[in-house]
Amino acid sequence: MLKTLPEVSVAAEVADGSELMEVLASIRPDVVITDISMPGMDGLEALSRIRACQPKVRVIVLSMHDSPDLVKRAMASGAAAYLRKDSSDFELASAIQSVMITGSYISAGIAKVLMSAGEPEAEQVLTDRQTQILKMLASGQTSKEIGFALGLSPKTVDVHRSRIMERLGLRDVASLTMYAVRKGLVRP
Repeated sequence: MLKTLPEVSVAAEVADGSELMEVLASIRPDVVITDISMPGMDGLEALSRIRACQPKVRVIVLSMHDSPDLVKRAMASGAAAYLRKDSSDFELASAIQSVMITGSYISAGIAKVLMSAGEPEAEQVLTDRQTQILKMLASGQTSKEIGFALGLSPKTVDVHRSRIMERLGLRDVASLTMYAVRKGLVRP
């Protein structure tokens, strides 16, 4: 589709974030279109690195993920636009054109996502100790291991886990882990 646009020339195609950074070391594109989910280096890390080494490059994120928190993190990291992969060819073309002219693009669907409340941030509803325990739980440690590392009894860790789940509105450790990954508290 990109090759059919009259003012667009595809300079390179890459398979992952690391390859993207290698290519960007040798070319200076006007726009980079990237995904969030990529093997190795994810799109958010790639976006941060692009901002650091080539701040004038405009980055459009094209992803299947549209959680408010992920969209907000991408935009805060410097994305000029964020589109869902199921966006029409017309919308992608409009986004590229808008990014080149105005420096940004927000689709109606993503604007709606950005206006939604989203999940609470850990630092807004959890104590520092609870955030520390959440990170440890999400990285696969047991209550006994966490208790030993923090000088707490496993029962105290279990109480913390229950309060964390209650405050975040989650029901199990798997949900806690997914929350911690979404919020960037642990790497997947």
